[in-house]
Amino acid sequence: MKNAIENNLNVSLLMNDLKRENHEMQGVMKKIRDISMKSNILALNSGIEAARAGEAGRGFSVVATEIKKFAEESLKASKESELLIKSIQNKANEVIAVRTVDVAYDTIDKIDRNLFERNCDVQAWATFDAIKECLLNPTEESRKAAQELLQNIYQIYEVYFDLFVVDLSGEILVASQNQYQVGKDMSDRKWFQETIRTNQVYVTDMYNSSVVGGYTIGFSCPVRNDAGEMIGVFTTRFNWEYIFDIIERVKIDEKSKLYVINSEGYVIASKDRSEILDTKLNHLQAVENVLSGKDKRGYIVENNQIYAYCLTEGYNAYKGKGWSVIVVESIG
Repeated sequence: MKNAIENNLNVSLLMNDLKRENHEMQGVMKKIRDISMKSNILALNSGIEAARAGEAGRGFSVVATEIKKFAEESLKASKESELLIKSIQNKANEVIAVRTVDVAYDTIDKIDRNLFERNCDVQAWATFDAIKECLLNPTEESRKAAQELLQNIYQIYEVYFDLFVVDLSGEILVASQNQYQVGKDMSDRKWFQETIRTNQVYVTDMYNSSVVGGYTIGFSCPVRNDAGEMIGVFTTRFNWEYIFDIIERVKIDEKSKLYVINSEGYVIASKDRSEILDTKLNHLQAVENVLSGKDKRGYIVENNQIYAYCLTEGYNAYKGKGWSVIVVESIG
């Protein structure tokens, strides 16, 4: 793991060096053009002065001719150098672009792996005896046992805002943290209805929850008795701060931007934590490419900016929610 982190840091440093030297090449090209132009002017002025001097300027005329040759050779070398530098720049930009696409892929993959674990969590916990018992026999004693279990899970895993047990009517029987939610009716909530309808795990999109007080994702799983019949729903609220932690560890230039967008194009996470659920990026060609299904991974170069993108592939049983990562990297 340490070597992987060090390699990532080394690549990031090399990327920044490449961008800086790529920019410096533009200054070198300008200097070469300036030298060529000044040489041409010098050759022209030398020829004029030699002509004015007549016989006395014959020796100077030889110098003027040599300066003219130098100017022509300098101009030729300038054009050849410019072509070479442009070729190097294009290749450098391509390396930067490919690396930026890798950053987008690596970021969405880390997010998917994290959410896959949350997907596994809810399925495992829905099988616990204390959860099933409070649904089959909802006494004060069984609810207390289930609550103690949820509180232990909450303290051990640390990545959740809350965990709930809900009966088939939609009533919350047990909560790990927000006890004022117990007894409330969840039957009109999409996550509850979809879990009941499909008899499968349902994962919400990211949203801002007033109940748990933050950005979250809900993972809901049917709870079944020993005969395999559904008897209720076990549901968790994942703390989105842990996704921000993943993004903040991504090694990109300070001026670069990184966004996670949902299937509608809304920003659901960003490097600077701004624009969350307020901004749509559909105006970007990169976003149009990935949301339209035209391309799952790639990059667009516009106005000296690389827009790299990667659509979620999901991870094992977790199929993803159609999210993408967009990385904006300057090459100018």
